Amino acid sequence: MSNAAIADKRPSTLRGASLPKWSPWAIAAGSVAVAVAVGAGAGLTKVQWGLISGLLFLVATYGIAAKVEGRRQAKDRIATGLVWVAFLLALVPLISLVWTTVVRGVKVLNVYFLSHSMGLVADSQPGGGIYHAIIGSLEQVGLATLIAAPIGVLTAIYLVEYGRGRLAQAVTFFVDVMTGVPSIVAGLFILSLMLIFDMQPFGFAGSLALAILMMPVVVRSTEEMLKLVPNELREASLALGVPKWRTILKVVLPTSLGGITTGIMLAIARIAGETAPVLLLVFGNRFINNNPFEGPQQSLPLYVYQQYAAGNDYAYDRAWAASLTLIAFVMILNLVARAIARWKAPKTGR
Repeated sequence: MSNAAIADKRPSTLRGASLPKWSPWAIAAGSVAVAVAVGAGAGLTKVQWGLISGLLFLVATYGIAAKVEGRRQAKDRIATGLVWVAFLLALVPLISLVWTTVVRGVKVLNVYFLSHSMGLVADSQPGGGIYHAIIGSLEQVGLATLIAAPIGVLTAIYLVEYGRGRLAQAVTFFVDVMTGVPSIVAGLFILSLMLIFDMQPFGFAGSLALAILMMPVVVRSTEEMLKLVPNELREASLALGVPKWRTILKVVLPTSLGGITTGIMLAIARIAGETAPVLLLVFGNRFINNNPFEGPQQSLPLYVYQQYAAGNDYAYDRAWAASLTLIAFVMILNLVARAIARWKAPKTGR
């Protein structure tokens, strides 16, 4: 037999038969069906069903693709399948968390719950709401943003536009360290200052601790956005005789404004769920306190913690409803950040 005839009989990985586009879905459906049948027959849990179906999907994908398309293409498909399986495994706890919070939170989540405080309602009684916690969270997070956002943005401007030498290296190092500081440490730092000046718990103290946690996030996100601004824009402005500070104000910042705003929004979402510093510094309040500079205040994460710690069905329902409200608040912030990023994104012509 000639060499040409032998070469014709060898399977080619570059051309030939290929699986239809719907084959991954069919393989996935078959894997799930087999896993459910095996799991139900063996009395396994649903988590084990999912693991078995993922394993079967990978094995079946490789076997079928190797038979039809060749081993080279089968390896490509198995890599793609691993990515999808990992994605679904990461998605399962998120969906489970959101689903559980929604199912258990809608029991008492209504207009009354959002517009009333706990007041004279005991934790073991029905009724009450989170109005005082919403007010406290908005004020504390808002004040923290007013403190952390300008400082974080100006620090990032210094690091990108002016920072040279050891001072810039030291600032970068401490920003990296602050990024990993636990929230309880920030709370203890502000608490030590309060003890020195003999101050009582109040809302603004919690804002200071939240600002400490928020600043490194703002610095890092703003720094990355400023680095994305092309140097040609800076050089063109400077070539026209525009001072550097005006170039930063009129060219650099407007160009990166969408990304900076997105970073600030994500930093707000990061501090909105902090409980430890609020527990230490704000102390909680069952009544409405609109003044963050005097007396204890409530916040949503602290409200959730205190209600769950009460240990009765009414308190559990209120805790889940407050958790759902907090998740909705964070989700709205993320949607606003994405909308601003798209609005401020540079428009490219076709």
